[in-house]
Amino acid sequence: MPTLYVIIASTRPGRVGLPVGQWFYRRAVEHGAFDVEAVDLAEWNLPMMDEPNHPRMRQYEGEHALDWSSKIDAGDAYVLVMPEYNFSYTAPLKNALDYLHQEWQYKPVGLVSYGGLAAGTRAQQAIKPVLLALKMVPLNESVMIPFVSQLRSEDGTEIEPTAQMESMATTLLDELARWALALKPMRETPSV
Repeated sequence: MPTLYVIIASTRPGRVGLPVGQWFYRRAVEHGAFDVEAVDLAEWNLPMMDEPNHPRMRQYEGEHALDWSSKIDAGDAYVLVMPEYNFSYTAPLKNALDYLHQEWQYKPVGLVSYGGLAAGTRAQQAIKPVLLALKMVPLNESVMIPFVSQLRSEDGTEIEPTAQMESMATTLLDELARWALALKPMRETPSV
């Protein structure tokens, strides 16, 4: 089975991104098309772009960059679980993407965004040019969660997904599975 990483992009204390990411992780495991792992950027705590060489060279010097490269290289597909901050995505997510280059190539990526009324739609649109520059394949299918704070449990550790969220998750996971398989030959052929 292909490997899917559910990347939790918010690193802020008290973040709703963790329960959203945990919900999507469980949903992906239930789906059954992937070996699924949650990758929490708060736990990785990558320094702000401190590598001296361009990521295209894959000449990493720091242990954190080597570990991040190894982790992302092993993935076949990704889901970015991300909030919308000031009409865009988070700085830790941009940093995590920019650390690497070849490791992301020819892999599908789904987006799960959340926020208030806009549900992270502007963050989704803002990140797509970055994903395309990394030769990733961002899917049209996505999960957008409006008024996410209303879905939190009293203690804030879980969210109660709506039927619409569950349906969007299924559609996204179905498409990710198709694209991961379709892009596999491109990942196995060396870049020119």
